[in-house]
Amino acid sequence: MIEVGPRDGFQPISMFIPTSHKIDYIRRLYETGLRRVEASAFVSPRAMPQMADAAEVLAAAQAMPDLGVQVLVPNQRYCEEAVSAGATAIAFVLSVSPKHNMNNVRKTPRESVEEYAGIVGQLPPSISLRLNLATSFDCPFDGPVAPDDVIGLLDQLVPIRPQVEIALCDTTGRTTPDKVEALFARAMARFPNGPGWVFHGHDTYGLGVANVLAAYSSGVRAFDASFAGLGGCPFAPGATGNVATEDVVWTFDNMGIATGIDLGRLLDVAEDGARIAGATPGGRVRAALRGNRCIAEEPTK
Repeated sequence: MIEVGPRDGFQPISMFIPTSHKIDYIRRLYETGLRRVEASAFVSPRAMPQMADAAEVLAAAQAMPDLGVQVLVPNQRYCEEAVSAGATAIAFVLSVSPKHNMNNVRKTPRESVEEYAGIVGQLPPSISLRLNLATSFDCPFDGPVAPDDVIGLLDQLVPIRPQVEIALCDTTGRTTPDKVEALFARAMARFPNGPGWVFHGHDTYGLGVANVLAAYSSGVRAFDASFAGLGGCPFAPGATGNVATEDVVWTFDNMGIATGIDLGRLLDVAEDGARIAGATPGGRVRAALRGNRCIAEEPTK
């Protein structure tokens, strides 16, 4: 399980969350047994002011023993900033959809591929790299994305660095389990000895967990999720938060698939996360097990 709440969950919240609160959330998530987290993003503070403290959050998260910490970057400039800040794991994001990529990072997919090649050429071997392919299933502007377009983009990206982790992202939360299973099956058949695979899902239509299970059926064993179902891409109109971490943990635990995560502690964190002013929480398990008791309140000044 890869907890992306501190980045994807916090980024659309307009009221700045104090840095100490962000670090405390990561610490508490770590104490649940989670061992991978996307702590922040190195991006323009004008475009995404919530991530302006990325370097401080990164440093605090990397001080936690045995916690794998990654940060998101959209281009080479911010990759260099992340490396200078001490990042040891980078997630580079680009979109399959040309319109979304232009809206998100102001580049065509081909230009982002070229930038990625430049990053790979300069990145020290000690730093791990992951690719996030946004809009792998659906574009907020153009609708469903053709699987051929995803495979075509992978054909350009995978040879640049074959042993990289790749996340296929349901950015809008509008895909269905059959499409998730089919796309991962096709991608894995195309690159059987190359990348590791991750599914990144949103829960716009309540299919987040179903899509996670479809990816699992295809052989995927790494999943992005966000505590309390927080999140949503600012550049994907209509998309709601990520699939809730506690929903995925509860599902896997009840299927006999060990996660190593303490659901009770996770629910405590999710309840507090749902109270963040400006947050739009989601998920089902928190409400089912704890009741819908979360009322938005102002953060401590």
